[in-house]
Amino acid sequence: MTRQNSIKIFDKSLTFSLTVLIVLFSFLLSMQVDAQRDEETVAANWNFDDGSAKDSSTTGLNGTFVGNPRSDTGIVGKALTFNGNSDGINIPDSPHINTGGPYTDRTIAAFFKCTDITKTGKQVIFQEGGATRGLCIYVHAGSVYVGGWNRAQYNWEGTWLSERIKANHWHHVALVLRDTTDKVENDKFEMWFDGKLADADKGGQLYSHTNNTSIGYVTQKSIFHDGTQDLSNVDWFTGSIDEVIVYNSAFVSADFNKIAQPLNVEPNGKFTTTWGHLKSKRMEH
Repeated sequence: MTRQNSIKIFDKSLTFSLTVLIVLFSFLLSMQVDAQRDEETVAANWNFDDGSAKDSSTTGLNGTFVGNPRSDTGIVGKALTFNGNSDGINIPDSPHINTGGPYTDRTIAAFFKCTDITKTGKQVIFQEGGATRGLCIYVHAGSVYVGGWNRAQYNWEGTWLSERIKANHWHHVALVLRDTTDKVENDKFEMWFDGKLADADKGGQLYSHTNNTSIGYVTQKSIFHDGTQDLSNVDWFTGSIDEVIVYNSAFVSADFNKIAQPLNVEPNGKFTTTWGHLKSKRMEH
């Protein structure tokens, strides 16, 4: 074998080896990214597909209707529609959401379609906690907000982030606590909107909070961006809510891209098929 042929064979072998390493590294990286949605950290998953507030996760944290939320066509299967003055869902206490902790990582996400974004007052999508510690997602004056606070232990007075929304239009919103500690730090509280990171600001870990948890209204006090501390049975949501999830892990971009995918799919029956495909892909990982 000539020296020139040996060099060519070596070059090909080296190129092949590098290609294999690159592919392997990309695969491992994608595995790490997708692994953020860890089902072992699920606190609840209310998909509303059967017209109830049953939790479809292994946790079994079933909600109770307040008023008469109506089963309706959602962006993923079925959703619940709330009348804006008496419909909501009360969620029982759970160590996975409010009576355990402290919680260093948390993802809360939901699809929503608000029919009246100019309505006076707040319209709560999800809230937990009260005046001392809590998290909330709500609509006010044409924007959707996410908020978090822990005013004891280490004095996180609160962070509220927002994005503009459209009336009668499906959106996806999420708040994330990421790698938080027992102090206020930058970029620990995140807002994700329609599958993309919208903003990040100060945050910290969330301690146990015994006030009630609810969907579609405030059941027992919450704090908003304007300092208002509303009490019980107020701030009713007008419109539809779908696929509410709570995890004690911090989702990443790949997770939100998958979750928000139905926003990019045309109607006519394609939503459920696409979502089912995405769910099966997650199971594979």
